[in-house]
Amino acid sequence: MANEKNLKPFTSDQSHEEAVKNGSKGGKKSGEVRRRKKTMKQAMEYLLSMRANAPEDWQMLCDMGIKIEDVDEITNLFIVNASLLRKAKLGDVNSIKELRSIIQDDIYIKHKMKMDKSYLDIEKKKAEPHPTSKSEYFGIPANMVAPSFSEVLFDIENKEHLEYVFPGGRGSTKSSFVSLEVIDLLMKNDDMHACIMRQVADTLRSSVYQQTLWAIEALSLSDEFRPTVSPLEITRIKTGQKIYFRGADDPGKIKSIKVPFGYIGVLWFEELDQFTGPEAVRKIEQSIIRGGDIAYKFKSFNPPKSAQNWANKYIKIPREDRLVFDSNYLSVPKQWLGKPFIDDAEFLKETNPVAYENEYMGVANGTGGNVFDNVTIREVTDEEIETFDRFYRGVDWGWYPDPFAYDCMAYIASQHRLFIFDEYHCNKKGNEETAKILKEKKGVTENDLITCDSAEKKSTADYRAFGLMVRNAEKGPGSVDYSMKWLQSLREIVIDNKRCPETAKEFLDYEYERDKEGNVISGYPDKNNHHIDAVRYAMNRVWKKRGE
Repeated sequence: MANEKNLKPFTSDQSHEEAVKNGSKGGKKSGEVRRRKKTMKQAMEYLLSMRANAPEDWQMLCDMGIKIEDVDEITNLFIVNASLLRKAKLGDVNSIKELRSIIQDDIYIKHKMKMDKSYLDIEKKKAEPHPTSKSEYFGIPANMVAPSFSEVLFDIENKEHLEYVFPGGRGSTKSSFVSLEVIDLLMKNDDMHACIMRQVADTLRSSVYQQTLWAIEALSLSDEFRPTVSPLEITRIKTGQKIYFRGADDPGKIKSIKVPFGYIGVLWFEELDQFTGPEAVRKIEQSIIRGGDIAYKFKSFNPPKSAQNWANKYIKIPREDRLVFDSNYLSVPKQWLGKPFIDDAEFLKETNPVAYENEYMGVANGTGGNVFDNVTIREVTDEEIETFDRFYRGVDWGWYPDPFAYDCMAYIASQHRLFIFDEYHCNKKGNEETAKILKEKKGVTENDLITCDSAEKKSTADYRAFGLMVRNAEKGPGSVDYSMKWLQSLREIVIDNKRCPETAKEFLDYEYERDKEGNVISGYPDKNNHHIDAVRYAMNRVWKKRGE
């Protein structure tokens, strides 16, 4: 207890001179304490900077497998940190926390940088009011990524593509990988924000929002981010970067996004197949991704059974800036999935192989009513075209709304493969104009045979008058069925979608019609098949000869 004799009331009777004298004594005492602490701090920094020389220190480093190349670098500070690391690796929680704080501790950074000019510049920038000050961050640890995704990790790091599509079965870790990448890209790009989309807004909180929180925790960045549920957002505290969560069923909230600085450079569509179609996705991309030098688009989904689902067809159309990466649970470490997951997958494989192939392997194996299952969409190179011995050309007449359709192709009989690599598609152009276009733009000469729809013999006569070699396709009872079955029987129909976008679309979209109960109706629908007909006419002499 304090001595009452030494207690002075606030309104003291002491003179001004006495007050100054007593205050001076207190100030001197306080100054001595500060100087003593400073001296002790300097002594500690000096001791920590000294080279370690105790035999047990070196033995500890050897036991930890630390290779010592420069003895002068092994200081007492190094030994202290190594000891903490050793305890942390054994699971000591306090050591883990201490290590984490040391990494971010200004005293240790100050000691490491030795207060040189570059460090002072960094401190000056940190003091400036700027929304982007980068944290020390080392990226996604390799042990957090399934081995199959390693190549994608490097692809993103090297900026080789701008769009990444991940079709995959259950347990493929595609969503986990994308969520880690979203955080990784924000940590490495201080001027970027992210937007994560699902078709229905009500599904966001229980799915991608929780998945993103998992990624933040997995990367030990919980202290870096602040999540909120109203609005549903996650904010990086130091920089102010935002992760927005939006549903496509509320377009008003998509358009209302206004970033505080920078731009939205990361966009993730989860469950891509649930969106209404490629046009809707494209409009969202155009609304959200604006500004900036680079942006990343991620699209993940479990492929629906029907090969005719728009998302399944979407990944068949190649783009130079797009990487499509298929994945399944077989490439994921078993301990990540657990025994019950593996057992369920194996049980379904034995009892229902078709369902297993779709749900766990991510294969679109449903009939879906599609007519052609043998279509491959890819570039047909000039070098390939030079190797073809014979070209086949076909025309389906049209004006409006039915289009004029022309296709050029090659058939490799020994491979049972058809290559379609040129087309012309138009409305409201007369025979003289289309003939001129075929000669001048498509390189058709008077020696190149074109097989045309025989329903318009006048048009065929016009083409002859304009200097083209044409003939009418031979039809007859069953000719449509036979020619279509011949196309379906080919090992492969290769279509260059860049040179022939309309042809590719028709072959991919062409489906059998169904009755009210959903059963497939036999026969081939006579709609949206103009380039398909042009191909049938072009190959008329091949399938007709085989039929005879």
